[in-house]
Amino acid sequence: MKTTIRNKKFTMGMILFLVIILLLCVSSAFYLNKLSNKTGEILKENHYSVIYASDMVESLNSIYQEITTSMLTKREPGKDIINEDILKFKKTLELEKKNITEVGEGNLAEDVEKVFGDFILTTGNYINPANRHPVDFLLLENQYNRLYLDLIKIAQINERAIEDKTNDAKVSAKSALLQMSFIGAFCFLLAYGFTFSFSSYFNDRFHRLHDGIKEIVSDDYNGKLIIAGNDEVHELSVIFNEMAEKLNAKNQKMALVLHNESDNEQSSGYTEDLKTLLNEIRKLEDQTNQLIMRIEKS
Repeated sequence: MKTTIRNKKFTMGMILFLVIILLLCVSSAFYLNKLSNKTGEILKENHYSVIYASDMVESLNSIYQEITTSMLTKREPGKDIINEDILKFKKTLELEKKNITEVGEGNLAEDVEKVFGDFILTTGNYINPANRHPVDFLLLENQYNRLYLDLIKIAQINERAIEDKTNDAKVSAKSALLQMSFIGAFCFLLAYGFTFSFSSYFNDRFHRLHDGIKEIVSDDYNGKLIIAGNDEVHELSVIFNEMAEKLNAKNQKMALVLHNESDNEQSSGYTEDLKTLLNEIRKLEDQTNQLIMRIEKS
């Protein structure tokens, strides 16, 4: 079965380039997804914890500031403001407890939860005139300081984790860049090698075909155009070899007719045969010249 150039060479080339493109796409997607996961973990695991700690400090400061201001101005604390900040603090603390990722962060969250419970009781006693006692404010201040320090520690732990994970992501990014460079270089060399082999294959075969046709045009009908293979170019070489053999046979016949006519002055029938033979040769030469012109233009 004949193998066409189109079906074999071009198909192989298209498959190779598609494989190269697929390899580059898959490699890029893999490394980008890996880096995305790392940065996503930083955002999900640590950045949110820093925000939660900051929000709880803000709510705690608001409660403590309201109580301190009311004491200095000798007015009753705003219960609505205090209760609203207590509710915000509790909601944020629940979010933080669900986002524990670093060593020691869980113990700090538990301590914050316990001390804040005592802080709420002390705050309730202080804002209630019937239960208020001077010692409550000192106790409230100690609880506030302890909560503030624990929340700062939670924020610091997560900030250090963010720094460490960011450095790890940078290392991964450099490693991914290096590996993608190797993959890209390999794909380039593979594509270049195939392109060079592909062009060399056709250049060699078409140059041999071109030289063979020129020999036929120069009346050298004894040469053979040998192009191995099982494709269209090989088929062309077989056709030209057959054409050369026919031309050679006709030249020999023409030479014999001319010899017989000069020696024996053959009848006019030989002359007609000679004219017919010359016309056929001219037609073959015209076809050959047209074929050469098409090849040179391409």
